[in-house]
Amino acid sequence: MAGRVYEAWKGSNKFLFGGRLIFGPDAWSLPFTLLLIITPVTLFSVFVATHLRHEFFSNTAGDAILVVAILFTLFVLILLFLTSARDPGIVPRNLRPPEEELCYETTVSADGIQAPTVQIPRTKEVIVYGVPVRVKYCDTCMLYRPPRCSHCSICNNCVERFDHHCPWVGQCIGVRNYRFFFMFVSSATLLCIYVFSMSALYIKFLMNNNQSTVWRAMRESPWSIMLMIYSFISLWFVGGLTGFHLYLISTNQTTYENFRYRSDNRINVYDRGCSNNFLETFCSKVKPSRNDFRALMREEPPRNITLATTWERPGEEEEGSSDLEEGRQKVEDDLDIDEDVMKLQQRSNAEEGSDPAHHMVEVDQMRVGSSERAPTIRSEVRHGNWGARSSAQEDVVSGSSVIRESRSYAAAEEGR
Repeated sequence: MAGRVYEAWKGSNKFLFGGRLIFGPDAWSLPFTLLLIITPVTLFSVFVATHLRHEFFSNTAGDAILVVAILFTLFVLILLFLTSARDPGIVPRNLRPPEEELCYETTVSADGIQAPTVQIPRTKEVIVYGVPVRVKYCDTCMLYRPPRCSHCSICNNCVERFDHHCPWVGQCIGVRNYRFFFMFVSSATLLCIYVFSMSALYIKFLMNNNQSTVWRAMRESPWSIMLMIYSFISLWFVGGLTGFHLYLISTNQTTYENFRYRSDNRINVYDRGCSNNFLETFCSKVKPSRNDFRALMREEPPRNITLATTWERPGEEEEGSSDLEEGRQKVEDDLDIDEDVMKLQQRSNAEEGSDPAHHMVEVDQMRVGSSERAPTIRSEVRHGNWGARSSAQEDVVSGSSVIRESRSYAAAEEGR
């Protein structure tokens, strides 16, 4: 039985509920983020909001403080869930490199052997708003990344319009969850301001009712002071992050682009004006996911890639049979030449009265293109009895004369 896509997913993501929810590999940090949000709100509801109800003449106004805190917290948690538990815009990876981009080349090794190699260009140019933009090839996903796409080393995926990988939500921030991420950060900022303001208001009521100083009011409600300190510290973090992303949205940049290309002074081809940039971020339709993690896996038949080589030429298949016959005839002629040369050497040895066992005959035949050079006969006479070596004698004879002389000598021997 074929498995699901999420079961064989090559990224580092974690899936829950049968592939319905997708998280990053560091999703363990998500409970810690929940604890940082729920704990102060719970303390605020118990020790501050319930006491503020009695400070207002209308019970409705006092109840509204508690209800707003709870609903606002639920809204922040929903945005956190939408940010961390969905596909951020993962680009599906290929099973093999794109064949239309393959470049066939032939490399020559040190020993002269030609080997075909397949290479893929590292970059290519695409047109964005009439401006050429260079995109890179991803070796892991085996694809050319779309514009503004980058490969996350933590999740091991190419993410479309990659902004950054947020460890607090345990997920990449991309084209499909950036809107929810910004709303989560900005809502957390407003929640911090709300808790800080209501806690300060409660301290103010204690000072007015008891006609006491700030220090005495702080001793009466220490949780209010602790919540004010916690909210103030958190406000620097989430508030600064909100302001930074407001700048990125107004200029249509991502965090990755801002940090990577800040010093390059590049022209931002995606900047369409402040108002249009905000409309693109918050009013455009969220792209559907390009991955169906619950789909059944389908096995694709293997494809054979034919490598072009330098020794294959057009028309070789048609001339294959004629070349084979020609090669056989050439081998037979070479064997006849070698046999005739051996007979000629035996005749020479018989005339000189020397031992043929001490003679060595080497035949070198070199071919350049289709032309042939006459075989060269090197004879080296060794006198083993005296241990002396005579000087090497090298005679070069043409192939036609050797063949005629050897064949005539063979005919004379048969006639005798």
